[in-house]
Amino acid sequence: MELISVAAVADNGVIGRNGELPWPSIPADKRQYRNRIADWPVILGRRTFDSMRDDLPGRVQVVLSRSASDYGIESAHHASGVDDAIETVESLGDDRAYVIGGAGIYALFQPVVDRMILSRIPGDYDGDAYFPEWNTDEWTVVDRTPYDEFTLEEWVRERR
Repeated sequence: MELISVAAVADNGVIGRNGELPWPSIPADKRQYRNRIADWPVILGRRTFDSMRDDLPGRVQVVLSRSASDYGIESAHHASGVDDAIETVESLGDDRAYVIGGAGIYALFQPVVDRMILSRIPGDYDGDAYFPEWNTDEWTVVDRTPYDEFTLEEWVRERR
């Protein structure tokens, strides 16, 4: 199964502040993000899930949380960790899932993701959530698409 992290990341690594994006809304980025993940399972943390309840992303949400919960939404599934999340996605018959945050979830999945789709937001922002660092020697940028307000990068992990 292919695991893909998707995130918007400022120059200084910030991805959020107080549960929100710290930069003004970028409609083109939001559109490409939503279109990319629309038909696939997404893996996310409980706080990120709760913040998106009014407009849930993906076809299925696999919610990582220390405690099991009935989310009251048919498409939401609980997972207790990385392996459980992967097994849940596989049990649904999918061969791809998108990891969509927050910071702790990105860090947990960083050792096992196959690709990263990163919207690079120019500038440094104050924040309390950061995308995890990674060893660039293990990754290759295979695509870079400039937009007016961001650059979309696709990174692929080098398997040796």
